[in-house]
Order: sequence, then structure tokens, then C-alpha cells
Amino acid sequence: MKWVKKILLIMVVTFAVFYLVTQPTAAAGAVRGVFDAIATAFASIITFFTTLAG
Repeated sequence: MKWVKKILLIMVVTFAVFYLVTQPTAAAGAVRGVFDAIATAFASIITFFTTLAG
């Protein structure tokens, strides 16, 4: 089972490198979108706890 995880990891990394090399603008947009989603979720959690405490 360990070798399946290793193969999947290699495939994901290979795809990411391929995508980065062939579509750098789209890859940057995807990374920006992920970070924006994380920032929005974090801000929502902070708002929740601030409202709860207030």
C-alpha cells in the first residue's frame, strides 16, 4: 500500500510541474485562488469568535 501512495505523490508532483511549466499564468491564478480561499475562511473564523466574545 505504501508504493501506491508513493506513485500517487509522484504523479501529483509531475502534473503540478507540468502545469506550472506549460500554463504559468493559470498556475499562478490557481495558487492565488487557494490562498484567497484560506484567507477568507480564516477571516470568517476570526469574525465568528469576535462576535461570540463581544
